[in-house]
This record gives sequence, structure tokens and C-alpha cells, in this order.
Amino acid sequence: MALTLRRGPAVPDFPWARGSATALGSLPGTDVAEAQRLVVGELPELPHLVELPERGPGADMIGRGAAFLVELPVQLYAGRWQIAPRPGRDMRRTADLLERDLDQLTEQGDGYTGTVKVQAAGPWTLAASLELPVGGRMLRDPGAVRDVTDSLAEGLRRHVADVSKRLPGATVLLQLDEPSLPAVLAGRVPTESGLSAYKAVDGPDAAAALRTVIETVGVPVVVHCCAPGVPLQVLRDARAAAVALDLALLKDLDPLGEAIEAGLGLFAGAVPTRPPSAGRPPASTVAGGARTAASNPVSAVAGRSRAAASSPVLAAQIADRVGGLWSKLGFPAARLPEQVVVTPACGLAGAPPEYVRAVLKACREAGRRLAEA
Repeated sequence: MALTLRRGPAVPDFPWARGSATALGSLPGTDVAEAQRLVVGELPELPHLVELPERGPGADMIGRGAAFLVELPVQLYAGRWQIAPRPGRDMRRTADLLERDLDQLTEQGDGYTGTVKVQAAGPWTLAASLELPVGGRMLRDPGAVRDVTDSLAEGLRRHVADVSKRLPGATVLLQLDEPSLPAVLAGRVPTESGLSAYKAVDGPDAAAALRTVIETVGVPVVVHCCAPGVPLQVLRDARAAAVALDLALLKDLDPLGEAIEAGLGLFAGAVPTRPPSAGRPPASTVAGGARTAASNPVSAVAGRSRAAASSPVLAAQIADRVGGLWSKLGFPAARLPEQVVVTPACGLAGAPPEYVRAVLKACREAGRRLAEA
């Protein structure tokens, strides 16, 4: 990509504070009160409703996402989530976990007047994961996909309204988690036998389903995809406010530059979700380049001792990484803290607690550095 300065249209008003940082939802452990305190304390500009999948079924991404479906109850069958004839014990447990989480957000966010983020699995990831009562995933039936899309849209509208009532001074931002979207578009979602895959979904159809949810909820939506090949044009057509992605998986900067120039916000996943294993070199994490792992300062710092990982050095390296990408894209530096939110690469549920705290602190500090640059 040429390094000429992009000017493009005026930057739209984004629903987050300048120089913000946040996390993408999941954290380790089972203590929701402690996890929510950590998020509110370390990410005050853009806190989020915590997700703790270690609590088991109903706290996982698919079970929790299915909790928002209206008149489409689910149940666990042979370890998989399936559409059920009526609400049962599994739905009650899922609803109870969500209610406890919302109560903690309400208590600890009392008086908050900034932007708060909530997360849910998107329609394509749910359709690729939930099974029909007769077998097969919802993805195989276009009618079932429409049903889950419409049901999710209404459920999330209610969820957003509930959060707005609980935190009346806050602005709500919805994050749709769509890790399965690239596989859905490429026809790579396997059938139950594993011998074939479901038919690929066209980009316009994928965008239409996402747009149904986005338009129904009535608040800005960021679409998070931690898989390679994030379909940026689909997200733009769906009218998402932002995309959240792992910078390590970027191979071509041009589509991202075009999306940012068109006004799409960027949640830049700029630090690994786990410290690299001792003795095993981390994968290269430089967007759009061919640098080696050894040349990636973020991974290098993350792999050091706990004291080093919690030092300001990590924040400086994250800021340098995001700023370096922005420079390669050719946008004015002043636009970066308005349009970009600093995040970990993905959810942090599998990380050691001390590393999680260090990463959240570093992301916030990196956002501050970028805003002051």
C-alpha cells in the first residue's frame, strides 16, 4: 500500500471517548463481582459486561447468545445446544447467570455516564452452531436462519433497553461476536458427519441478516471476528459502526484502509490473549508484513516475567504497534484516537489472571498515549 496521506470524508462521531481501550468480553474465573470490578476499574472509559465461560453451560458464548432468542428456546443435548420444544432447566440456568451479571454491572456502574459495551453471539455464529430438533445446524435451512436472526434482533433490542434502564446515564454499545462468519461465507462450516460442509452464504445475504439485528437494536454495533479473513465489505454493508479484529491475522491492509476511510471504527486487537509458552516462539503478529516473531515487541514483552509484563513498556509497545499500523494506512495521526479503540486480540478467558490485569492496564495506557501523541 502506498504511504500517501488518506483524507477521505470527515470522521463521524463515534460512541466512545477519545483514546479509549476495552476488552472483548470473556475473562478467566467464576467470580463475576471480582471480574466486573476489574473491568470497571481498569477500563473506565469503555467498560463492558463481563463474560465468565468457566462457569459452564449457559456462560459459554453460544449458550449465552441463545439466551437472547425470543420464542426460540434451547437445550443442551449430547453436549451441544439445540432448539427445544419449550423452555427448560438449561434456559433457566442461562437466564439466571445473565441476570447475576447484569446485577453486578448495575451495582458497580451506578452513576456511570460514559459508554458501556455488552456482547452477544451474532446471527451467523448462532446459525452455524445451534442444531435443529431434527438434526443438522440451523445454517442448513434459510427459513431457520431468518427465524434466529429475527428472534435475536428482538431479544437484543430488549437486552439493550434493559441495560439502558439499569444505567440511565450511559450510552450502550453492542458487540456482535461473529467468529464463524468467514467460514459461513466460504462454505467451510462442516456438517455433522464431517464429510461435507454447508452451502456458502452470499455476502449480500450475510450483510442483510446482520443489518436486521443492527437496525432493530437501535444502538451502535461493533462486529467482532477473531478469525482470519474478516469480511470487511459485509460489515460495511451491514452498517456496523466498527469492526473488532486481531491485528495478527491481517494479511492485506487495503480493505482495512478502505473501510476506515469510509468511516468504520476499528477495535484494534494489538496484544496477545495469552503470554507465549516458554521455549515456544510466538507466531508473527505484524499486520500485513512478513516480520518474524522475534521482531514483534508486543509478543517479546508479553513473554517476559510478570513484572516486565505489567510495566509501562508493554503499553508503549502496544501504542507503537497501533500507531505504526495507522501510519502504514496513511491516515492523519489526529484521527487515530477518535476512530480506534485499543483491545486485546480476543477474549481473555484462557489467560492467567495476573496477565489479564497487566493487559487491561497496558491497553488503557496505550490508548492514553495515542490520544496524547
